[in-house]
Amino acid sequence: MRFLFTCGGTAGHINPALGVAGRIKELLPDAEFLFVGAEGHMETELVPREGYPIRTVRIAGFRRGVSPRMIAENVQTAARLVKACRQAKGYIREFKPDVAVGTGGYVCYPVLKMASDMGIPTAVHESNAVPGLTTKLLARSVDRILVGLSESRDFYSHPEKVEVTGTPVRVDFRGVDMARARRELGLEPDKPVVLAVFGSLGAEYMNRAMVGFIRRMGAQGGFRLIYATGKRYYDGVRQTLAAQGLDHTPGLDLREYVYDMPKVMGAADVIICRSGASTISELTYLGKGAVIVPSPNVVNNHQEKNARVLDKAGAAKMLLEGKFDGDGLFDTVTGLLSDPQALERMRQASRAMGVTDATDRIASIVLGLAQKGKMG
Repeated sequence: MRFLFTCGGTAGHINPALGVAGRIKELLPDAEFLFVGAEGHMETELVPREGYPIRTVRIAGFRRGVSPRMIAENVQTAARLVKACRQAKGYIREFKPDVAVGTGGYVCYPVLKMASDMGIPTAVHESNAVPGLTTKLLARSVDRILVGLSESRDFYSHPEKVEVTGTPVRVDFRGVDMARARRELGLEPDKPVVLAVFGSLGAEYMNRAMVGFIRRMGAQGGFRLIYATGKRYYDGVRQTLAAQGLDHTPGLDLREYVYDMPKVMGAADVIICRSGASTISELTYLGKGAVIVPSPNVVNNHQEKNARVLDKAGAAKMLLEGKFDGDGLFDTVTGLLSDPQALERMRQASRAMGVTDATDRIASIVLGLAQKGKMG
């Protein structure tokens, strides 16, 4: 069987696709896979790392506004969309997939729309409670709409297509063990580990706060900090830390990006992070304590809505940008580390919210659609 996946833009869109593809590969070792992503985006790096071929189209999202500049940009975007549809159609004709699956990003529209028009079974997964524009546009065309949260059902005009599956995690998250993860990473077995990561591209506000956090850590640490700045900020953060004499702070592991995320998350006692749906699914799958800072720069403020659900359940502590600095963040994290019972209650609440079989559920649906495509 042949499986076409499309995803793009951020790791939160890419990793669910990799998770489902990995599970299908376990079940069908002879299956063939092709990914289609957006030119110049993260998928062109992350997907090949997992051993899958990828082709790209050039596409961007429409701007929301009526200024002359935005109108001009949207005209250009529309022209690119037409070309992207032609490219996608060519890839589909060449690969001849039995099913096409999208997990988020603008690139999903041309790929799934063309696949549907060509009679190929299609499915789109929406991980956030409020569907994005791409999912809304595809709702009429695709065969199945898979959602991460039950609250999403009310946003679709074709409820018969909607199935609540949870959000998948990569196969690597299965069976993650803290002790083994720390051994493999060369970390001390009994020294607390804090992971700080704020999306695949990073976040300016959080990087400023983390400099203050590291300043406090140098004087009062006692734990290991694995800190991913995001690629666009790495050089600037490194230079800032060096200028302040903080670049050799004991216990600091500064990175651009965490490529071995299942292992690093598995090793952590506390995770400081954003609240995208993919991150939430990983936290709750592993049952990790977290300090969550939702990004304010997302459509429909969906990250804060996600974060409030976890905060209310006691599965995480939510902080809002602009309401704290590095000192406040440090005090929140060390407060959790110094109260093992409170941290364990947070872990239990997180674990109770996890959908541990989301990957299997989606893989089963995709296999069913692929069989339909094979028969057709």
